[in-house]
Amino acid sequence: MIGRLKGTLVSKQPPWLLVDVAGVGYDVEAPMSTIYDLPATGKDVTLLTHHAVKDDGVSLYGFLTESERSLFRNLLKVSGIGAKIALAVLSGVSVDAFARQVQAGDVAALTRIPGIGKKTAERMVVELRDRVDGLASALPGRSADGSQGPRDAQSEAVVALQQLGYKPAEASRLAGKAAAEGDNAETIIRKALRAALGG
Repeated sequence: MIGRLKGTLVSKQPPWLLVDVAGVGYDVEAPMSTIYDLPATGKDVTLLTHHAVKDDGVSLYGFLTESERSLFRNLLKVSGIGAKIALAVLSGVSVDAFARQVQAGDVAALTRIPGIGKKTAERMVVELRDRVDGLASALPGRSADGSQGPRDAQSEAVVALQQLGYKPAEASRLAGKAAAEGDNAETIIRKALRAALGG
């Protein structure tokens, strides 16, 4: 099993990263909470990983902090939650905020995350309430280095929002409202998620 990658960050195409480790390129799927804090492409990066082997292939998920990876793994243990929803949770809310929402039984806040309905939110509260203690880390999301201005940041943001569970029309609307002159894709995604999730 692959538990950690240390190498050069070749590309960032949210939610996908390409990391070169001694000449081998690893495709890694990561939540926006990790992508916000990554260095610029061409720089060294170390990711904690979750290696999933399924019937239809192998997937690798990457995180900058142990609290993110722990929450991801705990979410996968909840009935009805797969990797896509677990990534959406981490992309839309900090580990601290999620822990508070679960402990408070705030189903309404949890249902604002794409892909989570009322029943799933209620299951999360019941199944995770005892597990979220100690997961929180005092690492709020920060903007990543935006020096890599993408060719069409808004289009990249729309694609990423769709991969996080938003319908195409909703993803376009959110990205369109969030985009400002000079924003890169990561900035647009963060502003769109903040608006959608009431943050």
